[in-house]
Order: sequence, then structure tokens, then C-alpha cells
Amino acid sequence: MTSKSALKQVRVASRRQLRNKAIRSEVKTGIAKAEKLIFTGDLKAAQEAVAAAVSSLDKAAEKQVIHGRNAGRRKARLLKKLNQAAARPSAGTPTEKEA
Repeated sequence: MTSKSALKQVRVASRRQLRNKAIRSEVKTGIAKAEKLIFTGDLKAAQEAVAAAVSSLDKAAEKQVIHGRNAGRRKARLLKKLNQAAARPSAGTPTEKEA
């Protein structure tokens, strides 16, 4: 027979699990949208999506759904992809060799 406190902890854990799952899903969706925009080349929209993804990562870390360093690592990877895409010359602009 389990104690009352153990049964209560089971209930509390299941509520936390549902909340954490929603937050994790929001984080993953934000990152996926940002990466999709980065790879399609729409940098203006990608910057907005990256800002939203970074915000959701910060909120998840603040609520301790994910570890703070995990959030930092994910933000760094996302920003690195955005910066590399911004540094790439687009097909329509001439480079120094062509000009």
C-alpha cells in the first residue's frame, strides 16, 4: 500500500509533465520554424523567428523545464546558423571578383 504523500506526488508529477511537455513542444516548434526560414533564405522573417525561438528557450530555462546551459547551447547553434546564412552572398548580388 502506498502512502498518501506518494499518491499526491504521482498526481503532481503528471501535472508537471503535461505543462513541461507543452513548453518543450513550443521550443522545438520555434526552433524548427526558424531553421526552415533560415534555409529557405528569407532572412528578414528568419530573424523574427529566431528572436521568438530564443525567447521561448529563455522562458523554458527560467521555468527549469530545460537546463540553462541546454538553452544557451541551442541559442548559440541557432544564431550561428542565422549568422552564416546572413554572411553568405545571395545569388543576385555581384561579388568583388565579378565587379
